[in-house]
Amino acid sequence: MFPMVTGFMNYGHQTIRAARYIGQSFMITLSHTNRLPVTIQYPYEKWIASERFRGRIHFEFDKCIACEVCVRVCPIDLPVVDWRLETSIRKKRLLSYSIDFGICIFCGNCVEYCPTNCLSMTEEFELSTYDRHELNYNQIGLGRLPISVIGDYTIQTIMNSTQIKKATDKPLESRTITNS
Repeated sequence: MFPMVTGFMNYGHQTIRAARYIGQSFMITLSHTNRLPVTIQYPYEKWIASERFRGRIHFEFDKCIACEVCVRVCPIDLPVVDWRLETSIRKKRLLSYSIDFGICIFCGNCVEYCPTNCLSMTEEFELSTYDRHELNYNQIGLGRLPISVIGDYTIQTIMNSTQIKKATDKPLESRTITNS
């Protein structure tokens, strides 16, 4: 008789434990109903990239002195720098500069160690193409500035949580750009 009673007691404890787990999971589900959705409608809504976002690299041809520091600090020796030594002025003359973004790991070492600040990271992240060879950017493609998401009236911009905190802490500043 005792084994039968202990079997019923174990069954009762397991039933109560299962009901408790189901109730806890139901309470978690109910707590998520008050939250806003995380998904966005991508082509029409876009996140604003954070300040330190590492996107496509922007290159300024006139500032580059062809020192090849970017090639030496790159973990995969990615930037291709072609230069010629000008014997009359004893300086290097930059002929071409290219980066293949199909291989780039976007570590930012080239930007950080550039002595003339001719490299910078942009907020552009939409680099997808159908052909891998289109990701090889020369100095003309690298010199193109990206279109700002904020300036496009067809796209609704969505700030991330850190930008919302900064926006509520500081008043908005107006900036005027003039051609002089």
